[in-house]
Amino acid sequence: MNNEFPAEIELLKLLEQALQAAQHAYAPYSDFRVGAALRLTTGEVVTGANVENVSYGLTICAERSALVQAISRFGPEIQIEAVAVANLNSAASPPCGACRQVLAEFILPDAPVIFHAAGGERTMAFRELLPLAFDMKRK
Repeated sequence: MNNEFPAEIELLKLLEQALQAAQHAYAPYSDFRVGAALRLTTGEVVTGANVENVSYGLTICAERSALVQAISRFGPEIQIEAVAVANLNSAASPPCGACRQVLAEFILPDAPVIFHAAGGERTMAFRELLPLAFDMKRK
């Protein structure tokens, strides 16, 4: 893990919560079970799991599942200060492009994102994951 982020133990705890969320994934078609945990600036942690559909385009990723739950519970003013993504398949799992763009609406640019990568966990600032996000708020 990258030493730039001061709360490494907290990020590992968040990663464990994402792993627990993956237990609830609905993935009968790919068997790729993913969980995500979002820590909000209020300290709340919200988790989500991927939910597949026979029509793959209707599948929702764990990160978006968690984000929708966060907004439903706490309102659209939420801000995300950290993200963790994990899966039960021991595969690399950074957020996909669609999730990165959706998260961009609510995440602090320097928020750490921890995920499974080749060789172990990797942590990156969100702005590194999506350096040229489409953003109407920052015209």
